[in-house]
Amino acid sequence: MQSMLLKIKSSVTHKTFILSDCIFASMLPLPIQEKLIFKDTALLDEINRYGRLKTVGKDEALINTGDEIVFIPIVLSGCIRIIRQDEEGREVFLYHLYPGQTCAMSLTCCQIGKKSMIKAVAEDDTEVLQIPVGQTEDWFKYAEWKTFVSNNYNNRFAELLQVVDLIAFSNLDKQLLHYLTERSKALTTKTLDITHQQIADELHTHREVISRLLRTMEQKGLVKLGRNSVELI
Repeated sequence: MQSMLLKIKSSVTHKTFILSDCIFASMLPLPIQEKLIFKDTALLDEINRYGRLKTVGKDEALINTGDEIVFIPIVLSGCIRIIRQDEEGREVFLYHLYPGQTCAMSLTCCQIGKKSMIKAVAEDDTEVLQIPVGQTEDWFKYAEWKTFVSNNYNNRFAELLQVVDLIAFSNLDKQLLHYLTERSKALTTKTLDITHQQIADELHTHREVISRLLRTMEQKGLVKLGRNSVELI
């Protein structure tokens, strides 16, 4: 039987596409494609076919600890905070994901069939491209995808080593300053709307300890404290 052809006109690119057998792929808007670093047209075609856009609101969890990994997120805009959480809910901040980056730990979990070992939370309204895990292995046939995955592994590993060094070899005041600096960078603002308890939760310590350290930092002229806010100076 001859395939049925259907012509549609994209309101974004103003080009006409022919879809065979009425199998509709989710056409990614051209501005989204331009945010991706990939140039291989075959890889872009597959991303266009399988990728799904998702908007995550500020402080909304994209992935929770224990979730089955069914997709790999690539950040398009905004920022994602990656947190390690134990069975009792205690947390440690690990690193941020910025536009063009993905989570190496999610890649690892999907490759070995394990559930999520991290929690991913949007710092602000964030747009991500979700890639089904079934495609991640197949796409290693593309050199650009292999390079993308390798670079993300290397960069996230370096960031994890930095966190390990801070925890193992630095005082809590240095960990706190690192945490505040990274959050400020992620939100592109010097003023963080955050409570002492929230900071304590992600640095795996007590609120009273954080409050004492913040007051010391304020006396040194490093921060300015407000009601449920910390301003880096």
